[in-house]
Amino acid sequence: MPPIYLDFNATTPVSHEAAEAMRPYLEERFGNPSSSHWYGVQTKQAIVAARGQLAGLLGCAPEEIVFTSGGSESNNLAIKGAVFASRARGNHIVTSAVEHPAVSEVCAWLARNGFRVTTLPVNGEGRVSPADLEAALTPETVLVSVMHANNEVGTIQPIAELAAIARGRGALFHTDAAQSVGKIPVRVDDLGVDLLSVAGHKFYGPKGIGALYIRRGVSVDKLIHGADHEANMRAGTENILEIVGLGAAAAAATRDLDGNSAHMRTLRDRLEEGLLAAVPDARVNGDRKHRLPNTLSISFPLVEANTLLDEIGEDVAASAGAACHTDSIDVSVVLEAMKVPVEYAMGTIRFTTGRSTTAAEIDAAIETVTAAVARLRPDGAPACVPGAATEEVKLTRFTHGLGCACKLRPQDLEKVLAGLPVPTDPNVLVGTATADDAAVYRIADDIAIVQTVDFFTPIVDDPRLFGAIAAANSLSDIYAMGARPLFGLNIVAFPDKRLSLDVLRAILEGALEKAAEAGVSVIGGHTIEDNEPKYGLAVTGVAHPDTVLRNSGAKPGDALVLTKPIGTGIIATAMKRGVAEPAVAGRAIEVMSALNRAAAEALDGFDAHACTDVTGFGLMGHLKEMTEGSGVDVEVWAAAVPVIPGVRELALADIIPGGTINNHEFVSPVMDWDEGLSRIDRMILCDAQTSGGLLVALPEDQAERYAASLRAAGLEAAVIGRVTGAGTGRISAKKQE
Repeated sequence: MPPIYLDFNATTPVSHEAAEAMRPYLEERFGNPSSSHWYGVQTKQAIVAARGQLAGLLGCAPEEIVFTSGGSESNNLAIKGAVFASRARGNHIVTSAVEHPAVSEVCAWLARNGFRVTTLPVNGEGRVSPADLEAALTPETVLVSVMHANNEVGTIQPIAELAAIARGRGALFHTDAAQSVGKIPVRVDDLGVDLLSVAGHKFYGPKGIGALYIRRGVSVDKLIHGADHEANMRAGTENILEIVGLGAAAAAATRDLDGNSAHMRTLRDRLEEGLLAAVPDARVNGDRKHRLPNTLSISFPLVEANTLLDEIGEDVAASAGAACHTDSIDVSVVLEAMKVPVEYAMGTIRFTTGRSTTAAEIDAAIETVTAAVARLRPDGAPACVPGAATEEVKLTRFTHGLGCACKLRPQDLEKVLAGLPVPTDPNVLVGTATADDAAVYRIADDIAIVQTVDFFTPIVDDPRLFGAIAAANSLSDIYAMGARPLFGLNIVAFPDKRLSLDVLRAILEGALEKAAEAGVSVIGGHTIEDNEPKYGLAVTGVAHPDTVLRNSGAKPGDALVLTKPIGTGIIATAMKRGVAEPAVAGRAIEVMSALNRAAAEALDGFDAHACTDVTGFGLMGHLKEMTEGSGVDVEVWAAAVPVIPGVRELALADIIPGGTINNHEFVSPVMDWDEGLSRIDRMILCDAQTSGGLLVALPEDQAERYAASLRAAGLEAAVIGRVTGAGTGRISAKKQE
C-alpha cells in the first residue's frame, strides 16, 4: 500500500474532471489552433473555453489570461516583463523575504543586471507589514511582488492592503497565487492586483501548465519571442491538452471551493490537534488566523526533520522545512525569515491535506508520526526488540546521507586543517601536513606503522553488505599507502531506539567476513548511540619506511591508472530513491565490496610514484590532491575512465548526490574542462565514491602493463591520463586522448 499522501502543496493528482476533459485532445482533436480549418477551429474553441473557465475562477475577463508553462514561467513573465516594460520610469523592485524561488531567484537575477531590489522582512508569523512596504517605496519603484499564500507555512498575506499602497504610489503589484488558487477565494478585483500567477498542478490540473493574469492596460514585455500566440504575449503553439485540463480544474475549483476548503481545514485541524496532544512541546508555524486551510507547518524539538521523514517514509509522505548536512544546517529561508529558533526549525515538517484526504488517513498519520518522534528523541523507547528480521530492514531509510558522500565538503575541511599545528616529531613520516589516506609513524629503521580511520552512514540497505563495504573502504587506505593491514577496530554509531540490535550484529558480521578476506582480525572497537547508523574501522598496518606510497610523488612522464570503475555515488542515490535497476545496483555493490588488495599487491613489480584511493572527494577531487601535493599538472581522458554501466542514464535523470556537486565546486579552480565534456560528463568524473579503486601514478612505459595485469585478474583497470609536466596542480579534462 502506498504511503498516506500529505504533501498536496508540492503537487496534486490530476482530477477526474481534468483527465476526462483532456482525453479527446490526445487523439482526435489534435489540430493546431492557428489553423483555419475544422481541426484548428476545434482546438481554438477549446482554448477559448478554458480561458473562460479560469477567468471565472479569478473573476477577470478571459482576455486578461495568458497561458504559460507553469507558475515559474508566469512569475518570470510578470516580474521581468513588467520591469523591462517600465524601465524608463524606474528600476526599483520590492519583494518579500518568504517568496518561492520562482520569484526570489528572478529578483536576484534582476539585481545582478542593474535593478535595485528591496526585500521586506516578515513577522514571526510570516506576514509582511504594510508599513514596511510604505517605507520601502520610492519614486523609482516600478513593481512590488509579494506572494498571496506561503507554500511552507501557509500564511496568507494582506494582499489587498499591500496592493493598494503600491498602486497608490504608482507601482505595479504582482502576487504569486500558486498556492492559494483553488483553496481560498482568489478574485483579482478583491485583491486589487495588476498581475497574478497561477500553477495548474497545485489545484488538480496537469503539471507543465499555468497562467498569468494581466490587468487591462498593464504593459508587459514578452519573454518568448516568435509568432503572436496568446495575444502576442507568448510565442509557441499552445499546449492544448494541458490548457483544457487547467480549464476543467478551474471549473471544478469554482464549483467546489467552499466544500473543499472546509474539508481540508477540518482534517488539517484534526491532524494539528492530534500531533500537539501527543507532542505538547511541538510548535505550529505561521499565522493561525490567516492561513491556508490545508497547511500545517509543525516543529518537533530534539528531532531532525529529514531523519523523521526517513522514519515515516513508508507510511506518510510529507516535506521537511530544514535539512542537516555534514557541513551545514540548511533551514528554509521562510523559517529563517520568521526567526524560528534553530532547535525548532531543524525539526519542521510540512503536512498538507487535500480534497481526497480522509479522517482515517489523518488518524493513522498521527499515530505514525508521534511514534516516530518518540523513538527519535534522546529519551525515546526502543523501536524493536532483538530477534526482529534483519532482511526486512532498509538501512538507507535511516539516514539522509550515503556512504563517503557524507564527508565534510573538501573545501571546508581544508580551511579547518589549515589552522592546526603540524606535528614536528621526526618519526611522523606522513601526517596532517598532506592529504594522504593514512598516517605513517616510524617505530624502527625498517618498520613503520600505518594507521587510518574511516566510517560512514549506510550506502546500501542490506546490513551485512553495508558492513562489508565499510570494511573494504577502511582497509583501502592501508593498501593505498603500500602497506599490509594487521588488524582493525570497530567504530559504531547505532540507533538502538530505531533498529534492532540484530541489525548491528549483521553489520559486524559483514565487516568480519571482509576483514577475513583481507587476512586481518577485528579485535575491538567503540560504540555510541546515535539517531543514524554509522560504521567503519580504524585499521593498523605495517610497511617499510622506504616503500610507503604517498599521493604526492607523481612525476612528469608518469601515467595515471584507475583500478575500479566510478559512479557508485550516483547509483547509491538512485538505490535510495528506489529507481536503480537491479543489475546496475548489483554491479555497484560488487565494485564497492571488492578489496583493493589485489591492485595494491600487484604494484610490487612496478615503480609506483604516487597512489591514493578514490572515495568521497571523487576521482577529480583525489586527483587534485595528488597533483597539488606532487607539484605537477595532468590531463585526464574522460573516454578512458571506466564507468559502471547505467550511471550516465541516472545522471541524465538528475540523480546526482550533493557530495558530487560539492566535489565539482571543489575542483573547479584547478580544472580546464574540454568544451566537448557536458555537465553530465563532469559530474560523473566528480562523483563521490565509496570504496573506490586506487589511483596510481607510475612511469608511462609501465602503466599499460600494470593495468593489463589487473584486467587479467578480473579487475576493470584502465590508463586514464598522464602527468604533463611540473606545475601548480592543474587538471586538463579532455574528452579523449
